This record gives sequence, structure tokens and C-alpha cells, in this order.
Amino acid sequence: MRAAIHPVATEAEMRLWLSRVPVTRDFPPDFETMLRGQASLYVIEISTAPGCLPCGDLWTKLLAFRGRYGWQVRTLGPDEAALRSGRLGLPWVGNPVAWVRPLADPGRMVPIAIGTDHGANIARNAWLAARMLAGTRAAVGVRALSKFTGIVGGKGEQNGRGR
Repeated sequence: MRAAIHPVATEAEMRLWLSRVPVTRDFPPDFETMLRGQASLYVIEISTAPGCLPCGDLWTKLLAFRGRYGWQVRTLGPDEAALRSGRLGLPWVGNPVAWVRPLADPGRMVPIAIGTDHGANIARNAWLAARMLAGTRAAVGVRALSKFTGIVGGKGEQNGRGR
């Protein structure tokens, strides 16, 4: 099965695709407490490229997430982003891609966004990733995380792969 990828080059295209993405509205009772309590254990890392509209959009949402829950947010270079995708068996589709990983273990990671998304969905995916990295059955988290938007930078943008 192939993922739906939606390269966008304009703000209007990006907003149109985002308007089609359902927003998570129901959260477990421990959601806020767990995200704040786990902030010292995890980091979110995002791939990006110059001129990438979805990258800027996702970065803005991750900074809001950082402000609300206290998690660190960092950028990754294009080589590291491509290596991570390959390690997880994901095809490289463009920027942005965001991962959660334990601060103490750079080798373990869970992707939480392929393309930009709504802030609530990003928070849900970070919560699920932290749960998976802490030992929750992967099948439960993978079903929920399989709903990536695929809204990535357009063909006219540098997507970190020299194209």
C-alpha cells in the first residue's frame, strides 16, 4: 500500500489539504499530565528545507507544542533525516518529517508526522510515540499513527535531497 503524498507549493494548496484532515478531538484523561511529565525524557526532531511551506507550518505548531508541554524541538539535517527514514523502512517523500526519540537513546525513534498536520494531531502522535517508546504495544500506536497527512514541500522547493 502506498501513502498519499500531497506536494504543495503555495499556502492556499497547503490550507486546502489541511482542511481535509480530521482533527483529533477526544483525548485520554492522562493526556496533558503525561505529555508535561514526559518532557524531560523525549525530544521531537524535524527535517526541514529552505522555502518549504509545510516545514514552516509544522515548525510553528511544534513550537506551540513546546510552549504548552515543555518538550525540546530540534531540526535535523537532510542526511540524518533520510537515514532515519531508511532505518524505519520508510520511503523518502520530502520534508517535513518529525520524529520523537528518547533523549538518552538516539537509536530509538517513532515518526509522528510525515508532512504538516493540525496541532491536536501532532500532540496525539507525540503522546502515542512516547507511550510506544515506553513499552505500550506497538500495534495499538501504529494504527493511530498510520494517519499521516503527507502534505510535504512542492517540487519547486528544496526537499533536502538535492533535487
